Amino acid sequence: MIAASAGVKVMVATKPVEFRKGADGLAALVREQLRHDPFSGTIFVFRSKQADRLKILAWDGSGLVLLWKRLEHNAFRWPPISDGVMRLSA
Repeated sequence: MIAASAGVKVMVATKPVEFRKGADGLAALVREQLRHDPFSGTIFVFRSKQADRLKILAWDGSGLVLLWKRLEHNAFRWPPISDGVMRLSA
């Protein structure tokens, strides 16, 4: 389990991503499109087009961790799709 504490940044990508991407593909997306370091300790959250699935990418100090969640009957509430990312605070 990854818990976001006061010192941990969480970045939410507002545009849906290709959900066939694994940890390496999402890390490349973080580097190339979001212009951030996937190994910095920041937690990155990605959504599917239908908003019924999300992936969370994080560096735990020894490797990349990829969490995947699918809702069976609903969709996640998501901000309007726009370029860039949304930064969350405590």
